Amino acid sequence: MTKVAATPLEPTPATLANPVRRYLLATRPAFLTIALAGCLLGFATALDAAFSWPLALLTVLLAVATQAGVNVFNDYYDHLNGTDAVNVDRLFPFTGGSRFIQNGVMSPRQMLAYALVLFGGVIAGGLWLIETRGVGLFWIGLGGLLIGWAYSAPPLKLNSRGLGELCVAAGFLLIVAGADFVQRGAVSTQPWLLGLPYALLVTNILYINQFPDRAADILAGKRHWVARLEPAVAARGYWLILILSALALVGLVAAQRLPALALVSLLALLPALKAGRILSAHAHEPARLVPALQMTIAAAHIQPVILSAVLAWVNLT
Repeated sequence: MTKVAATPLEPTPATLANPVRRYLLATRPAFLTIALAGCLLGFATALDAAFSWPLALLTVLLAVATQAGVNVFNDYYDHLNGTDAVNVDRLFPFTGGSRFIQNGVMSPRQMLAYALVLFGGVIAGGLWLIETRGVGLFWIGLGGLLIGWAYSAPPLKLNSRGLGELCVAAGFLLIVAGADFVQRGAVSTQPWLLGLPYALLVTNILYINQFPDRAADILAGKRHWVARLEPAVAARGYWLILILSALALVGLVAAQRLPALALVSLLALLPALKAGRILSAHAHEPARLVPALQMTIAAAHIQPVILSAVLAWVNLT
């Protein structure tokens, strides 16, 4: 595999000489707010319990650190399999990884060590929370860390086996469940059900991001569904996930697990619908997908924020 040159916007050793800034940006912080949105929704599902701001803050820090660690691990393992090195269609900063290894900002060993440190910090904080809030949190935290590692790490490499979408949906659903458990101190079905539309919208972020990376992933042997199918056919998967998200929300309202007012969170689907149309029209043209990537990310943030506001309103009135 031949290494491809860096683009002007990508990180370089010269622009990231400051170690604090370097290690911060290695986590792709601009995208960590999706974990924050999941925490917000988890807190909202637990508003019938006593709320603790210090525990909420720690929960957010651990959730964000987990996603950061997963991002760094993914960069490391995508370096090992070679996909980021040959990715000429990448749309930085959305796809193709952080480019820290490929552009010589950090070595592979530094990235691996950093990922382990991040996961180590999550484990330390998680153990304290388990001692404080209950052992049920252990299984939520363990599930999140295992999914985050197995997503890209050998021997499992779940994304390369067509299971990446399930990993993302489960991983972000665990964030909602974990945030709820920390506040409630007990297991509840609420976050698992109410978090499903959000988790599916986050799954579509992964799904659409795989289109610009498709050619490089095929070369590297990553056989996710976008790589297995022709782009025009694979684009239908985006619509399927989007429809499932909408049906989950409507179903929860119909089953009276959510108030009718929660339907207003379907407004988040508007940017996702536009993104789907762009993807369907330009699935073969990665360079034209930037607006679709941005709108998919927006939808996955807007829906949990609106739903959280609705739950808070209902709880306070």
